[in-house]
Order: sequence, then C-alpha cells, then structure tokens
Amino acid sequence: MDYRFEKEYGCLVLRMPEELDHHQAEFVKEEADGLILKYPVRSLIFDFADTRFMDSSGIGVIIGRCKNVRFSGGYVKAVNLNGQIERIFRLSGLKKIIEVE
Repeated sequence: MDYRFEKEYGCLVLRMPEELDHHQAEFVKEEADGLILKYPVRSLIFDFADTRFMDSSGIGVIIGRCKNVRFSGGYVKAVNLNGQIERIFRLSGLKKIIEVE
C-alpha cells in the first residue's frame, strides 16, 4: 500500500495512492476513519500528487470522510490534482462540495 497519513495540529493529510481503486479505497477508508475518530481532526487534506487513477470507490472515500470531518465543524480540501483526477472531480460534482487547490 502506497498511501501515507500525516497528522499535525488538528490537520490530517491523506497522501492518496497511485491507484485509488476498490481495494485501495477500503484500506484508505478504514485507516482514515480510525484516525479521524482517534484524533481531533479540524481539517482534512487529500493530496493527489502521486495519484494517476481513481474510480468511483475513490469518490466514495472522499465523500464519506468529508461528511465525517464536516460533522464536527472541520473543512476538507483536495490538492495536487492532475488533469485526469481534476476531470473526475469536475464530472462527479466533487468540486462543488470540496475546495480544490
């Protein structure tokens, strides 16, 4: 698994894997949910610098974690989207609900 998590001062950065498919999505979802419950996460940042492929499972991971963080008053942002991932965000409507940098 090639994803990584970083926590600092209430901010959780999820460095997404190269391929965010069904199998990887399950691992990312479980680990992220555990960290969100364990630590007071006020902001969640999805870093797509290394991601080359994402399917609908990846969209589900993002929406679910977004709901979890926003429920407690936090915010969510996505960074380092390449053209392919940016297109998925636009077509799926994620750009309307998540800040993209």
